[in-house]
Amino acid sequence: MLTRVTNNTPYYNLDNRDMLREVTVKIGLERIDIQERVTVEILLDSGTTGLVMSLEFARKQGFKLKKIENPIYVRNMDGTFNKEEPVENIVEVNIYYQDYREKTEIDVINGQKWNVILEMPWLACHNPEID
Repeated sequence: MLTRVTNNTPYYNLDNRDMLREVTVKIGLERIDIQERVTVEILLDSGTTGLVMSLEFARKQGFKLKKIENPIYVRNMDGTFNKEEPVENIVEVNIYYQDYREKTEIDVINGQKWNVILEMPWLACHNPEID
């Protein structure tokens, strides 16, 4: 689980009582440049403060990487900095789930177990449409 580190992001020390079991859902991701979709099983993560895509997955699926101006450093749930490089790229995608569609940007990070991780606040925001 990763937490974006920004000047305005407080660090929360979460213990096991705050953890949820792994919750996954299949969604569609569309490459905006060529309107090509791929279906992927994503992890809904209560500790992530953002949307994250594996660099390996992004390259394999041909997503166009967009360099960001200021790299974003991420922390693991135990508060340590992630050993991989900071987030330096994003991808622009359309997310599809049933009849729901949203254009968004996803941070790309190296060395992730999951192809895509969506934060629980994203689900909470969209719950009326996805529930």
